[in-house]
Amino acid sequence: MEYSPPPLFKQGPSALARLIIFVMIALALLISDARFRTLEIVRGVLGAGLYPLQRVALVPRDIFMGAADLAVTSATLRSENDKLRARNLQLSQQANQAAQLGAENAHLRNLLQLSQRMTTRSTPSEIQYDTRDPFTQKVVIGGGSQQGIKDGSPVVNEEGVIGQVTRVFPMQSEVTLLTDKDQAVPVQIVRTGLRSVIYGTPKGEALDLRFVPISADVVAGDELVTSGLDGVYPPGLPVAKVVRVDKQADTAFARVVCQPIAPARGARDLLVLHYESTVPPRPADEPDPATVAKELKKKNAKAQDKGKPGDKDAKSAQPASAAAVPAAPAKPAPAASSAKSNSKASGEKKPAADKGTRTQGAQAAQGAKQ
Repeated sequence: MEYSPPPLFKQGPSALARLIIFVMIALALLISDARFRTLEIVRGVLGAGLYPLQRVALVPRDIFMGAADLAVTSATLRSENDKLRARNLQLSQQANQAAQLGAENAHLRNLLQLSQRMTTRSTPSEIQYDTRDPFTQKVVIGGGSQQGIKDGSPVVNEEGVIGQVTRVFPMQSEVTLLTDKDQAVPVQIVRTGLRSVIYGTPKGEALDLRFVPISADVVAGDELVTSGLDGVYPPGLPVAKVVRVDKQADTAFARVVCQPIAPARGARDLLVLHYESTVPPRPADEPDPATVAKELKKKNAKAQDKGKPGDKDAKSAQPASAAAVPAAPAKPAPAASSAKSNSKASGEKKPAADKGTRTQGAQAAQGAKQ
Protein backbone atom coordinates (compact mmCIF):
# COMPACT_ATOMS: atom_id res chain seq x y z
CA MET A 1 0.00 0.00 0.00
CA GLU A 2 1.54 3.25 -1.15
CA TYR A 3 1.71 6.01 1.45
CA SER A 4 1.25 9.70 0.40
CA PRO A 5 0.80 12.75 2.55
CA PRO A 6 -2.62 14.27 2.70
CA PRO A 7 -3.30 17.21 0.36
CA LEU A 8 -3.37 19.63 3.28
CA PHE A 9 0.28 19.05 4.06
CA LYS A 10 1.45 18.60 0.48
CA GLN A 11 4.74 20.54 0.05
CA GLY A 12 5.66 22.59 -3.05
CA PRO A 13 9.11 23.62 -4.20
CA SER A 14 11.77 23.70 -1.68
CA ALA A 15 12.64 26.86 0.21
CA LEU A 16 15.91 27.32 -1.63
CA ALA A 17 14.20 27.10 -4.97
CA ARG A 18 11.65 29.69 -3.91
CA LEU A 19 14.39 32.05 -2.67
CA ILE A 20 16.22 31.84 -5.94
CA ILE A 21 13.01 32.48 -7.91
CA PHE A 22 12.07 35.54 -5.83
CA VAL A 23 15.60 36.93 -6.03
CA MET A 24 15.52 36.59 -9.78
CA ILE A 25 12.13 38.31 -9.97
CA ALA A 26 13.36 41.15 -7.77
CA LEU A 27 16.47 41.65 -9.86
CA ALA A 28 14.42 41.63 -13.01
CA LEU A 29 12.06 44.26 -11.60
CA LEU A 30 14.94 46.44 -10.45
CA ILE A 31 16.70 46.24 -13.78
CA SER A 32 13.53 46.90 -15.75
CA ASP A 33 12.52 49.82 -13.52
CA ALA A 34 16.00 51.34 -13.64
CA ARG A 35 16.27 50.96 -17.39
CA PHE A 36 12.74 51.40 -18.66
CA ARG A 37 10.82 53.10 -15.77
CA THR A 38 8.19 50.42 -15.77
CA LEU A 39 7.06 50.70 -12.11
CA GLU A 40 6.51 54.49 -11.86
CA ILE A 41 2.77 54.16 -12.40
CA VAL A 42 2.59 51.41 -9.82
CA ARG A 43 4.54 53.48 -7.29
CA GLY A 44 2.28 56.49 -7.91
CA VAL A 45 -0.88 54.48 -7.39
CA LEU A 46 0.46 52.86 -4.24
CA GLY A 47 1.70 56.23 -2.84
CA ALA A 48 -1.66 57.91 -3.44
CA GLY A 49 -3.48 55.05 -1.82
CA LEU A 50 -1.23 54.87 1.22
CA TYR A 51 -0.91 58.66 1.84
CA PRO A 52 -4.09 58.94 3.97
CA LEU A 53 -2.94 56.06 6.09
CA GLN A 54 0.45 57.74 6.57
CA ARG A 55 -1.17 61.03 7.66
CA VAL A 56 -3.41 59.23 10.13
CA ALA A 57 -0.43 57.42 11.56
CA LEU A 58 1.52 60.72 11.95
CA VAL A 59 -1.28 62.63 13.74
CA PRO A 60 -0.15 61.79 17.32
CA ARG A 61 3.40 62.84 16.48
CA ASP A 62 2.27 66.10 14.89
CA ILE A 63 0.10 66.96 17.89
CA PHE A 64 2.95 66.42 20.33
CA MET A 65 5.50 68.32 18.29
CA GLY A 66 3.01 71.15 17.63
CA ALA A 67 2.36 71.63 21.36
CA ALA A 68 6.08 71.68 22.10
CA ASP A 69 6.76 74.14 19.26
CA LEU A 70 3.90 76.40 20.44
CA ALA A 71 5.32 76.66 23.94
CA VAL A 72 8.85 77.31 22.71
CA THR A 73 7.71 79.75 20.02
CA SER A 74 5.60 81.79 22.46
CA ALA A 75 8.46 82.24 24.90
CA THR A 76 10.88 83.01 22.07
CA LEU A 77 8.53 85.55 20.56
CA ARG A 78 8.08 87.32 23.91
CA SER A 79 11.80 87.61 24.48
CA GLU A 80 12.45 88.74 20.92
CA ASN A 81 9.62 91.25 21.16
CA ASP A 82 11.12 92.75 24.33
CA LYS A 83 14.54 92.95 22.72
CA LEU A 84 13.13 94.59 19.62
CA ARG A 85 11.22 97.16 21.69
CA ALA A 86 14.33 98.08 23.66
CA ARG A 87 16.32 98.31 20.44
CA ASN A 88 13.63 100.41 18.81
CA LEU A 89 13.60 102.82 21.77
CA GLN A 90 17.37 103.09 21.69
CA LEU A 91 17.41 103.75 17.96
CA SER A 92 14.65 106.32 18.33
CA GLN A 93 16.62 108.17 21.00
CA GLN A 94 19.74 108.06 18.86
CA ALA A 95 17.80 109.36 15.85
CA ASN A 96 16.33 112.23 17.86
CA GLN A 97 19.71 113.03 19.34
CA ALA A 98 21.32 112.94 15.91
CA ALA A 99 18.66 115.27 14.50
CA GLN A 100 19.07 117.64 17.46
CA LEU A 101 22.85 117.60 17.15
CA GLY A 102 22.58 118.23 13.42
CA ALA A 103 20.33 121.25 13.94
CA GLU A 104 22.54 122.56 16.73
CA ASN A 105 25.62 122.08 14.57
CA ALA A 106 24.06 124.06 11.72
CA HIS A 107 22.93 126.74 14.18
CA LEU A 108 26.43 127.06 15.67
CA ARG A 109 28.00 127.21 12.21
CA ASN A 110 25.69 130.05 11.26
CA LEU A 111 26.52 131.86 14.51
CA LEU A 112 30.22 131.41 13.83
CA GLN A 113 29.84 132.83 10.35
CA LEU A 114 27.82 135.74 11.76
CA SER A 115 30.48 136.54 14.36
CA GLN A 116 33.15 136.43 11.65
CA ARG A 117 31.19 138.75 9.37
CA MET A 118 30.39 141.32 12.06
CA THR A 119 32.97 143.92 13.01
CA THR A 120 31.41 144.38 16.45
CA ARG A 121 32.91 142.35 19.27
CA SER A 122 30.51 139.70 20.54
CA THR A 123 30.22 137.14 23.34
CA PRO A 124 28.51 133.77 22.71
CA SER A 125 25.96 132.75 25.30
CA GLU A 126 23.21 130.18 25.88
CA ILE A 127 19.69 130.50 27.21
CA GLN A 128 19.43 128.79 30.59
CA TYR A 129 15.77 129.24 31.52
CA ASP A 130 12.75 131.52 31.24
CA THR A 131 11.74 133.95 33.94
CA ARG A 132 8.92 133.15 36.34
CA ASP A 133 6.69 136.04 35.30
CA PRO A 134 4.31 134.74 32.61
CA PHE A 135 3.29 138.28 31.59
CA THR A 136 6.77 139.31 30.42
CA GLN A 137 8.91 138.06 27.57
CA LYS A 138 12.25 137.59 29.29
CA VAL A 139 14.90 134.87 29.47
CA VAL A 140 18.06 134.35 31.50
CA ILE A 141 21.32 133.64 29.68
CA GLY A 142 24.63 132.32 30.95
CA GLY A 143 27.19 135.09 31.20
CA GLY A 144 27.24 138.34 33.12
CA SER A 145 29.58 141.06 34.23
CA GLN A 146 32.38 138.54 34.63
CA GLN A 147 32.24 137.91 30.88
CA GLY A 148 32.09 141.61 30.01
CA ILE A 149 28.35 141.80 29.32
CA LYS A 150 26.89 145.24 30.03
CA ASP A 151 23.38 146.50 30.62
CA GLY A 152 21.67 147.50 27.37
CA SER A 153 23.74 145.26 25.07
CA PRO A 154 21.83 143.93 22.03
CA VAL A 155 21.30 140.17 21.71
CA VAL A 156 21.13 138.53 18.25
CA ASN A 157 21.37 135.18 16.50
CA GLU A 158 22.16 134.26 12.91
CA GLU A 159 18.69 135.32 11.74
CA GLY A 160 18.28 138.69 13.41
CA VAL A 161 17.60 140.60 16.63
CA ILE A 162 16.41 138.62 19.66
CA GLY A 163 16.26 141.27 22.37
CA GLN A 164 18.30 143.40 24.72
CA VAL A 165 20.11 142.85 28.03
CA THR A 166 18.14 144.63 30.76
CA ARG A 167 19.74 143.27 33.95
CA VAL A 168 23.29 142.04 34.53
CA PHE A 169 24.43 139.75 37.32
CA PRO A 170 27.96 138.44 37.95
CA MET A 171 27.41 135.13 36.14
CA GLN A 172 24.02 135.60 34.46
CA SER A 173 22.07 138.23 32.56
CA GLU A 174 18.39 138.91 31.96
CA VAL A 175 17.36 139.50 28.35
CA THR A 176 14.10 141.21 27.42
CA LEU A 177 12.89 139.71 24.16
CA LEU A 178 11.89 141.72 21.15
CA THR A 179 8.24 140.71 21.57
CA ASP A 180 7.91 142.14 25.10
CA LYS A 181 5.30 144.88 25.40
CA ASP A 182 7.79 147.32 26.97
CA GLN A 183 10.54 146.77 24.41
CA ALA A 184 11.05 149.38 21.67
CA VAL A 185 13.55 149.29 18.79
CA PRO A 186 14.14 152.08 16.24
CA VAL A 187 13.86 150.54 12.76
CA GLN A 188 13.65 151.55 9.15
CA ILE A 189 12.09 149.94 6.09
CA VAL A 190 14.72 148.61 3.69
CA ARG A 191 12.71 149.32 0.55
CA THR A 192 11.78 152.93 1.26
CA GLY A 193 14.08 153.99 4.11
CA LEU A 194 11.14 155.11 6.27
CA ARG A 195 12.16 155.28 9.95
CA SER A 196 9.90 154.45 12.87
CA VAL A 197 9.82 152.55 16.17
CA ILE A 198 8.65 148.97 16.60
CA TYR A 199 7.12 147.72 19.85
CA GLY A 200 6.14 144.38 21.28
CA THR A 201 2.55 143.40 21.96
CA PRO A 202 0.87 142.27 25.21
CA LYS A 203 0.41 138.73 23.88
CA GLY A 204 4.04 138.50 22.78
CA GLU A 205 3.23 136.95 19.41
CA ALA A 206 3.68 139.85 16.96
CA LEU A 207 5.21 143.33 16.72
CA ASP A 208 3.55 146.71 16.25
CA LEU A 209 5.15 149.35 14.02
CA ARG A 210 3.92 152.66 15.39
CA PHE A 211 3.92 156.28 14.23
CA VAL A 212 3.55 155.39 10.54
CA PRO A 213 1.47 157.95 8.64
CA ILE A 214 -1.40 156.75 6.50
CA SER A 215 0.25 158.20 3.41
CA ALA A 216 3.48 156.24 4.01
CA ASP A 217 4.51 153.62 1.45
CA VAL A 218 4.32 150.43 3.54
CA VAL A 219 3.17 147.11 2.11
CA ALA A 220 3.06 143.54 3.37
CA GLY A 221 6.40 141.80 2.93
CA ASP A 222 8.61 144.83 3.64
CA GLU A 223 11.67 143.99 5.72
CA LEU A 224 12.59 146.08 8.76
CA VAL A 225 16.15 146.53 10.00
CA THR A 226 17.64 148.49 12.87
CA SER A 227 18.27 152.13 12.05
CA GLY A 228 21.07 152.62 14.60
CA LEU A 229 19.78 156.07 15.63
CA ASP A 230 19.40 155.06 19.27
CA GLY A 231 23.06 154.14 19.66
CA VAL A 232 22.13 150.77 21.18
CA TYR A 233 21.63 148.50 18.16
CA PRO A 234 24.07 148.45 15.25
CA PRO A 235 22.43 149.58 12.01
CA GLY A 236 21.29 146.99 9.49
CA LEU A 237 20.32 144.09 11.77
CA PRO A 238 17.17 142.24 10.55
CA VAL A 239 14.26 142.75 12.92
CA ALA A 240 10.86 141.87 11.39
CA LYS A 241 8.70 141.63 8.29
CA VAL A 242 5.45 143.45 7.67
CA VAL A 243 2.48 141.08 7.77
CA ARG A 244 -0.54 143.37 7.59
CA VAL A 245 -1.19 147.08 7.07
CA ASP A 246 -4.51 148.56 8.26
CA LYS A 247 -5.28 152.13 7.18
CA GLN A 248 -8.35 153.80 8.67
CA ALA A 249 -9.66 157.21 7.74
CA ASP A 250 -10.41 158.29 11.33
CA THR A 251 -6.79 157.91 12.53
CA ALA A 252 -3.64 159.78 11.62
CA PHE A 253 -1.41 156.71 11.76
CA ALA A 254 -1.71 153.32 10.11
CA ARG A 255 -1.69 150.08 12.12
CA VAL A 256 1.20 147.96 10.88
CA VAL A 257 1.47 144.39 12.23
CA CYS A 258 4.87 142.71 11.87
CA GLN A 259 6.32 139.28 12.51
CA PRO A 260 9.82 138.92 14.00
CA ILE A 261 12.35 137.35 11.65
CA ALA A 262 14.31 135.59 14.39
CA PRO A 263 12.21 133.20 16.50
CA ALA A 264 12.49 134.60 19.99
CA ARG A 265 11.53 131.34 21.70
CA GLY A 266 13.20 128.97 19.26
CA ALA A 267 16.80 130.09 19.63
CA ARG A 268 19.08 128.65 22.31
CA ASP A 269 22.58 129.85 21.41
CA LEU A 270 22.91 133.62 21.12
CA LEU A 271 25.45 136.39 20.60
CA VAL A 272 25.68 139.39 22.93
CA LEU A 273 27.08 142.35 21.00
CA HIS A 274 29.43 144.89 22.60
CA TYR A 275 28.42 147.78 20.39
CA GLU A 276 29.97 151.21 20.89
CA SER A 277 28.05 153.94 19.15
CA THR A 278 29.92 156.62 17.20
CA VAL A 279 26.96 159.01 17.37
CA PRO A 280 27.99 162.31 19.06
CA PRO A 281 26.27 163.16 22.35
CA ARG A 282 23.10 165.17 22.27
CA PRO A 283 23.65 168.91 22.91
CA ALA A 284 22.41 170.36 26.18
CA ASP A 285 19.01 172.00 26.11
CA GLU A 286 18.87 175.80 26.38
CA PRO A 287 17.63 177.05 29.77
CA ASP A 288 14.07 178.25 30.04
CA PRO A 289 13.86 182.09 30.48
CA ALA A 290 11.21 181.76 33.18
CA THR A 291 13.40 179.30 35.11
CA VAL A 292 16.40 181.63 34.81
CA ALA A 293 14.35 184.57 36.15
CA LYS A 294 13.19 182.53 39.14
CA GLU A 295 16.75 181.47 39.97
CA LEU A 296 17.92 185.09 39.78
CA LYS A 297 15.18 186.17 42.16
CA LYS A 298 16.19 183.47 44.63
CA LYS A 299 19.84 184.54 44.45
CA ASN A 300 18.92 188.20 45.05
CA ALA A 301 16.74 187.26 48.01
CA LYS A 302 19.60 185.25 49.56
CA ALA A 303 21.98 188.14 49.00
CA GLN A 304 19.55 190.53 50.68
CA ASP A 305 19.23 188.22 53.69
CA LYS A 306 23.00 188.07 54.06
CA GLY A 307 23.36 191.88 53.72
CA LYS A 308 20.86 192.74 56.52
CA PRO A 309 22.43 193.56 59.98
CA GLY A 310 21.38 191.10 62.66
CA ASP A 311 21.54 193.42 65.74
CA LYS A 312 19.19 196.42 66.32
CA ASP A 313 21.78 198.16 68.53
CA ALA A 314 24.29 198.00 65.71
CA LYS A 315 21.69 199.61 63.45
CA SER A 316 21.19 202.53 65.89
CA ALA A 317 24.99 202.97 66.37
CA GLN A 318 25.64 203.38 62.66
CA PRO A 319 25.96 207.03 61.58
CA ALA A 320 23.48 208.49 59.20
CA SER A 321 26.16 209.17 56.63
CA ALA A 322 27.25 205.53 56.65
CA ALA A 323 23.64 204.40 56.44
CA ALA A 324 23.02 206.72 53.54
CA VAL A 325 25.79 205.06 51.61
CA PRO A 326 24.38 201.95 49.92
CA ALA A 327 26.79 199.57 51.68
CA ALA A 328 24.45 196.64 51.61
CA PRO A 329 23.81 196.76 47.86
CA ALA A 330 27.57 196.98 47.24
CA LYS A 331 27.99 193.24 48.04
CA PRO A 332 25.41 191.90 45.57
CA ALA A 333 26.70 194.17 42.79
CA PRO A 334 28.45 191.27 40.98
CA ALA A 335 25.26 189.28 41.20
CA ALA A 336 23.39 192.16 39.59
CA SER A 337 25.98 192.44 36.84
CA SER A 338 25.85 188.68 36.26
CA ALA A 339 22.08 188.88 36.25
CA LYS A 340 22.26 191.56 33.60
CA SER A 341 24.62 189.46 31.49
CA ASN A 342 22.43 186.38 31.93
CA SER A 343 19.33 188.33 31.05
CA LYS A 344 21.02 189.62 27.92
CA ALA A 345 22.13 186.10 26.94
CA SER A 346 18.71 184.61 27.53
CA GLY A 347 16.73 187.47 26.06
CA GLU A 348 15.29 188.52 29.44
CA LYS A 349 14.45 192.17 30.19
CA LYS A 350 16.40 194.33 32.70
CA PRO A 351 13.64 195.39 35.10
CA ALA A 352 14.01 192.17 37.16
CA ALA A 353 17.57 193.07 38.28
CA ASP A 354 16.77 196.79 38.68
CA LYS A 355 13.83 196.00 40.85
CA GLY A 356 16.00 193.87 43.18
CA THR A 357 18.58 196.70 43.44
CA ARG A 358 15.92 199.28 44.26
CA THR A 359 14.49 197.05 46.94
CA GLN A 360 17.91 196.69 48.56
CA GLY A 361 18.47 200.49 48.52
CA ALA A 362 15.08 201.16 50.08
CA GLN A 363 15.73 198.67 52.88
CA ALA A 364 19.11 200.22 53.60
CA ALA A 365 17.62 203.76 53.75
CA GLN A 366 14.89 202.59 56.10
CA GLY A 367 17.50 201.05 58.41
CA ALA A 368 19.41 204.35 58.47
CA LYS A 369 16.30 206.27 59.49
CA GLN A 370 15.70 203.97 62.39
